[in-house]
Parts: sequence; structure tokens; C-alpha cells
Amino acid sequence: MTSLSLKELNKLPVRLASGHRLCAGCGESIIAKQILMGTEDHVAVSASTGCFEVSTTIFPYTSWNTPYIHTAFGNGAATCAGVETAYVALKKKGKIKEEIKFVNFAGDGATYDIGLQALSGAMERGHQMMYVCLNNEAYMNTGIQRSSATPIGSSTTTSWAGSVAAGKKEFSKDMTEVMIAHNIPYVAQVSPHNWRDTVTKARKGFECGGPCFINAISPCPRGWRFPSDQTIAMAKLAVETCVWPLYEVVNGEYALTGESARIAEGKAEKKPITEWISSQGRFKHLQQEKWAPVVESMQAETDRRWERLIRLSNL
Repeated sequence: MTSLSLKELNKLPVRLASGHRLCAGCGESIIAKQILMGTEDHVAVSASTGCFEVSTTIFPYTSWNTPYIHTAFGNGAATCAGVETAYVALKKKGKIKEEIKFVNFAGDGATYDIGLQALSGAMERGHQMMYVCLNNEAYMNTGIQRSSATPIGSSTTTSWAGSVAAGKKEFSKDMTEVMIAHNIPYVAQVSPHNWRDTVTKARKGFECGGPCFINAISPCPRGWRFPSDQTIAMAKLAVETCVWPLYEVVNGEYALTGESARIAEGKAEKKPITEWISSQGRFKHLQQEKWAPVVESMQAETDRRWERLIRLSNL
């Protein structure tokens, strides 16, 4: 696999144009552009219903310079798999000559919850497609409701914090590990602050020869309650606290990447969970003394998952 220089990346076609209606500071368009820099081939895009879909394709306008399909919440992976299957059949018949890559973008609600069955099926069947989860950790498009990607202690409109509740009661589902359990060729976690890491992983995913899953942390100023000019800093902090480690799994082999590799090697600082909590309004209530046990449990679970990753990466 060859990597492209920044100058070469800038020469790639603009596949997602400006002028969309995502909120100020939304990380989703940044992530999508980085992912789409992972291939020089033609790309066909499908997108599950969610923030990204409704904001980039409000009829009669579109920000997409690629073939594009809007799918329902639950069938994004099935739609993308169907298009890939049609392409394979037409290519065998000689009706299509071009190399085309297929990618479905979806939020955490359409990935972790509503679309999990279709996603699992597409991965198990081995379709040569990429599935990207734009993970803003709640159903932001419909009013900031909790999803199974929402962290414990988060205050949302369906897991609100109050005098007797500390927000969401459950830890977030580890969807990346769920996808790894499907034994697919390539799985990775990425963050938009480290564009080189994201583009490199997207390139590996597009070229892996089978199904690929990429989970991207996508800070949401509206739902997480932070200033819209701090999105990239927030993404970086997620990695520095090990709330969102950067890693990849290639044919079952784990490897930490970027800042996460440096933290594991002792070359960078692992920041405490309290820095993550104090940076966002959704966790504001956790700074009260009575919720200290929740903060402690967040740190303990973050550490447990992080230490497991280090062991799996043989570091």
C-alpha cells in the first residue's frame, strides 16, 4: 500500500462539497472528507438516516459529487451491500470496467442500535465495502437522545441528570470490538484531529479486499455542550484520555496507532478522565461531590479497556 503526500491528497477530487447544513463545529464532514481521501478510485456512497444525511442532502440540494443513496436508519449496510453485489455482477458481464469502491456512512444510532442486524449480516457475508460510523454518541439529529454509544454519566433528553440521577446509567457498547468479532479483514478507530492516521486507515480499509469497519469519534458541540471552535481539540482530548484509543485490527492482529501508541510506549501523557468530564456540559453535573463514584467508575472502565488493548497489541 502506498501513501499519498499532502500535496497529492489535495489533488484528489472534492467528493463532499461545502455548503451543507451541518451545525457549526460538527466533526462529521471533516471525517467524511478524510475517509474519502483514502482512495483514488471512483466511490459510490450510501448514508443511513441521521445528522449527516439530512444535512448534506436536503432536497433539492446535495453536497455530494459522487453517486449517492439515502437509506433508512436500519438498512444502510444492506443497501451498500446490495449495490456492491450488483457491481460485481455487472463487472463479471463486462458491463462495467471501472474500479469502484463502496462506503456507507452512518451515525451511532444507525450503527450501534437500529442498523446493527443489517451491518452484522453485510460483514458476515464478506461484501467488499466500507462502513463508517460517525460516532457523536447519541441520537443528535432527533433531539439528543441516548444511544448504546452514549457514555455512562451523560445527560441526554432520555437519560437526564437530576437530583437522584447521574445521567446515563450504562457504559457505552464497544462496537469496534463487536465488529472485530466478525473476523473481517480490517477494523479501526479514528479521530478527525489526526488526519494522517485517518486517511492511512481509510486507504488500508479500501484496499483490504473485503468488508471494513471504521469507527470515528465525532464531537458534537450541540449535544456534548462545548464551544463550536473546540471540535478538533475535543477529539484530541478523547484520544489523550484513552476514552477513544486509536488502533487498528488487520486480519485479527491489533496495533495501537498515533498518540495512543505513544501513550502506551510512555512517550506521551495519559490524561485523567476528569479533564474529559470538565470539558463538556453533558458531564457538568458529575463535578458534584455526590457523583464522585460515577467518575471513579468511568476512570476504572476506561483504564480496563485501555489495558486490554495494550495486552492485545503485545506492548
